[in-house]
Amino acid sequence: MVRRSRRQKLQKLTRLCRQEEGLRVKRGCPSCSLEAGDEKERRDPISVQLFPPELVEHIVSFLPVKDVVALGQTCHYFHEVCDAEGVWRRICRRLTPRIRDHRAGARPWKRAAILNYTKGLYFQAFGGRRRCLSKSVAPMLAHGYRRFLPTKDHVFILDYVGTLFFLKNALVSSTLGQIQWKRACRYVVLCRGAKDFASDPRCDTVYRKYLYVLATREQPPVVGTTDSRACDCVEVYLQSSGQRVFKMTFHHSMSFKQIVLVGQETQRALLLLTDEGKIYSLIVNETQLDQPRSYTVQLALRKVSRCLPHLRVTCMASNQSSTLYITDQGGVYFEVHTPGVYRDLFGTLQAFDPLDHQMPLALALPAKVLFCALGYNHLGLVDEFGRIFMQGNNRYGQLGTGDKMDRGEPTQVRYLQRPIALWCGLNHSLVLSQTSDFNKELLGCGCGAGGRLPGWPKGSASFVKLHIKVPLCACSLCSTRECLYMLSSHDIEQCPVYRDLPAGRVGGSPEPTQGAGAPQDPGGTAQACEEYLSQIHSCPTLQDRMAKMKEIVGWMPLMAAQRDFFWEALDMLQKTPSGSGPGTSTPES
Repeated sequence: MVRRSRRQKLQKLTRLCRQEEGLRVKRGCPSCSLEAGDEKERRDPISVQLFPPELVEHIVSFLPVKDVVALGQTCHYFHEVCDAEGVWRRICRRLTPRIRDHRAGARPWKRAAILNYTKGLYFQAFGGRRRCLSKSVAPMLAHGYRRFLPTKDHVFILDYVGTLFFLKNALVSSTLGQIQWKRACRYVVLCRGAKDFASDPRCDTVYRKYLYVLATREQPPVVGTTDSRACDCVEVYLQSSGQRVFKMTFHHSMSFKQIVLVGQETQRALLLLTDEGKIYSLIVNETQLDQPRSYTVQLALRKVSRCLPHLRVTCMASNQSSTLYITDQGGVYFEVHTPGVYRDLFGTLQAFDPLDHQMPLALALPAKVLFCALGYNHLGLVDEFGRIFMQGNNRYGQLGTGDKMDRGEPTQVRYLQRPIALWCGLNHSLVLSQTSDFNKELLGCGCGAGGRLPGWPKGSASFVKLHIKVPLCACSLCSTRECLYMLSSHDIEQCPVYRDLPAGRVGGSPEPTQGAGAPQDPGGTAQACEEYLSQIHSCPTLQDRMAKMKEIVGWMPLMAAQRDFFWEALDMLQKTPSGSGPGTSTPES
């Protein structure tokens, strides 16, 4: 009886399936009464332009962001559809449901969607066996990534709406017994309304005990009034726990946009840049911040703003013993507080005044400077034409000039142009650049000990391509003793700022003087090539000649792709049987 009932149910189910299939076939069959002309019209393709625009936009909004961008490049119609704010509003709400409205810029929804689609913090640990690029946790509340700062144990990220996130890291033990950062496993919101933040300016994150946050806070109304005022303040947090230990509030008439630190812990100077381009400073003793008592600090105008009141500073950079200012006209001014760093940067102590550390020194550059990077005893500058100038100590080849000679004035690195980001560390430098096919690559020079130059453990005196996969939308980078960090976030409002060099200055060669009949030889290129040939000729064996040629290629001012090509070609020639046989050990005359 049970088998018979099961058989009947199966027959009934089969009969229903056949009836449903017949109905589907009947609906899909064309009518036999169609005429030839109607059948021809039915076979013609239907244009997507016949659909309502709202329906097309709604369908397109379900595509991934990269597919929407690719579809918008196919034709003019899809370009208008994929560029509509309605499409990007739906995409933005799908990516970040918590963001409802963001009125910033001409295209707020498209900018917000792309910022949140491309945001990411990537890192590569130097120690241990696993050496690959990893991605940290992405806070859902973050509206893009604007800045980040690694500390001893954690990472802090500031988004585009002023929310500062505290990414707590998971510490694991490596095979060598060292403590390494595996990944950011969770996050919390440290504070809101933040404008900027800073910590100890030294490259070693061990010294970054406190985090200084420049923020805007609503102050309660004064007695007798009902209006509350927004005032800028500096809040100090412990990096280990995120606990606030100190707060200083300024007058409501003063508005700041950047904060940097300089000096030792007992005499920590906070430099604050106002919206008008003036710089104020105050001194804080960090050893007393964790004590439960209050004291008064005095805010004073910095000497660079007192002595040069006509200058309008746009950004600052600092390390433990020096500060660099860039004005709105592209000028660069320096403060150096110790004689050792002054000697490394300028090669002499002739103009150093030990009694006046705040006296600004102007750097002579041929064009307007856009941004900079400041290391311990060397620096890098990028001008409006995309040229990179390096200055300072070059003991490890951290200037990328192809040699290890110190530079007392800005020296151009001729084979690098139009960088996206520049970073100077203790004894090495990094450059983030974009290739012709719009991919990103990371170049480095200087000391390679500890894995700080992946793929080049012995270091390099020239900028070489590092063995690391760079994210497509990487915009900034930072390197510590343990990790290499890269921040990814694309802002559509940041258009290319570089200009093209005038025709007479292309290539960086000086203009020939009038009446000069013979061509110039800038930098003594011909003499240097003759010296290189003599060095190769003095090598006794073919293997020594190949090694010397590789070394000379590293010295020459070539592009990174050209240098990699020559090195790989020399390796191939060296590994061939004809080049490694016993009969080739004696060089020909």
